[in-house]
Amino acid sequence: MPPIFRRISLGSTAFYLGLILTTIGFWAYFTDRPTLNLAGFFYGIPVLLIGIALRTAQLKPVPYSEPTPDDVAAAREQYATDNQKQIRKDMLGYRYAEKAHLGESLEALGLSPTDEERPLITALRETLTDGAYTLVIEFDSPMLDLEKWQSKQKKMVEFFGPDIRVEIEQPEEEYIDLLLISTRSDDSTSSTEAAPSSQAA
Repeated sequence: MPPIFRRISLGSTAFYLGLILTTIGFWAYFTDRPTLNLAGFFYGIPVLLIGIALRTAQLKPVPYSEPTPDDVAAAREQYATDNQKQIRKDMLGYRYAEKAHLGESLEALGLSPTDEERPLITALRETLTDGAYTLVIEFDSPMLDLEKWQSKQKKMVEFFGPDIRVEIEQPEEEYIDLLLISTRSDDSTSSTEAAPSSQAA
């Protein structure tokens, strides 16, 4: 999907466009304008229904829990891995026909036994960990405890890598912070990096 469409809600756009066209159709019907009436109904109602379907199936972008400082944004541009960039881009855009952000990734990691138990992403933030660029994904995880998350830590390093270190924190009960920490340095940024895993997208 082109980047511009990730930033806008296709569902809302189609819904309101369909609503406008349908309204024009009704107006034309009552004012005896048959051609405009036919066009309004012919295009308006299908577009309206498509909009409703997309709005029902869409995932809204994940919000930031705090603004990203300039120095962290600069570190992202220089040191973020391809997977970090892809994950961030996907979470900041609208998604369609998916149950949850990173839903497939959580399933692959064994952190989504059922839809009811799946942790939900509530926010993301960017920070530095000992000077290293870090993408923090904040989860509401009432059904999976810290021990369960920590048991998957090694697998996460392999899954979200290369050049990633993973830390898991529990800021409060039932909430988990997943820290994806770039291990790239000035020496490594010029090296060829493996393509991002499609599972992490």
